Amino acid sequence: MNPHDAPQNPPSPTEHLLQELQLYGHRPFADEPDPRPLPGGDEVAGAVADIFDALSATLQDTRLEPDLEGLLWSAVNLFHRAAGRIERELDDNEKAQKTSQREQDGSEIRSVELERLIAEGGTLLERRDAFELMRDEAALHFERRTGSAWRPRTGSKVNHRHLTAAMVDSRDFLAARRRADAAVMMPTGTRIAFTGGDTDQHRDIWARLDQVHAKYPDMVLLHGGSPKGSEKAAACWANARSVPQIAFKPDWARHGKSAPFKRNDAVLGALPIGALVFPGSGIQENFADKARRLGIPVYRFSKGEG
Repeated sequence: MNPHDAPQNPPSPTEHLLQELQLYGHRPFADEPDPRPLPGGDEVAGAVADIFDALSATLQDTRLEPDLEGLLWSAVNLFHRAAGRIERELDDNEKAQKTSQREQDGSEIRSVELERLIAEGGTLLERRDAFELMRDEAALHFERRTGSAWRPRTGSKVNHRHLTAAMVDSRDFLAARRRADAAVMMPTGTRIAFTGGDTDQHRDIWARLDQVHAKYPDMVLLHGGSPKGSEKAAACWANARSVPQIAFKPDWARHGKSAPFKRNDAVLGALPIGALVFPGSGIQENFADKARRLGIPVYRFSKGEG
C-alpha cells in the first residue's frame, strides 16, 4: 500500500493549538482577556509630546505651515476616534452580557462565557480610558501650540478615567457603567446658565464668570454652544478654569428657524439656579423672559459694563 494513500489521522487538540499559535500568535479575547499591561502615564505623555514636536519642527517655516493647525487637530482626533470605537465595542459587549445573563442555565459553559464577557468589558473600559488620556494630553499640546482649545467637530468630549470597572458580577458591571455615563454626561454641581450674542466683552465675561465660580466652586456652565461671540468666550473660560460645561447647540435640521428658542427651553429645562445674560438679540430676550417665568434669577449685563 502506498504510504501516501494511507488515511490521515486528524490532528490532536494539542497539535491544533500549537499550529494556531505558530500561525497567529496570542489573540486577545479568543479565550481570555489580553494579559499585557497598558502603557504608563509618563510613557503616554512622552509619546504624545514627540508627535506634536515632530510635526511642528517639520512643518514650521515651510510652505506646509498653513496646514499645521489642521494636522495637529487631526492628531488629537485620532485618539478621540479610537476611544469612540472602543465605546461602540463596549456597547456590543453590554448586549452580549445581557444575552448571556438570559441564557444562564447553571452549566459551567454558560458561567465561563459570562465571566469571559465581564473580563472583556473590564479590559475594554481600561483601553477606552487610556485613549481618552492620550486625547486629553494631545489636546493640551494643541492648545499650547495654537492658542485654541481642541473640540470635536461633532459629539461630546468626556473622560471616564476616574471611574472604575471593578465589579462583582455582570449585573453590577452594567449598572455601574450606566451610572458612570450619566454622571459624565450631566456632571453634578451648581448649574449656571449663560447666554449672549456677538460681542467684544470677553474680559467682562471672564470677570463675571470668575465671580460666580468663586461663589460656587462646584459650578457647571450651561451655554448655547455658539462657535463665536459671548458663548465661545464663556466656553474658553470654562476650559481654562477646568469647569465642566454643557453646550446646548440648536438643532437646525429638526427645528428650523425655531431651533435657538427650542435650545433655550433645553438649557432652562436643566434647571440652572441662575442665568447670566449678556447683550445679544431676541434670542437672549426670549431666554431671559422664560427664565424669569420659571423663577430663575436673571443677571443682565449691558454693553461696556465691567
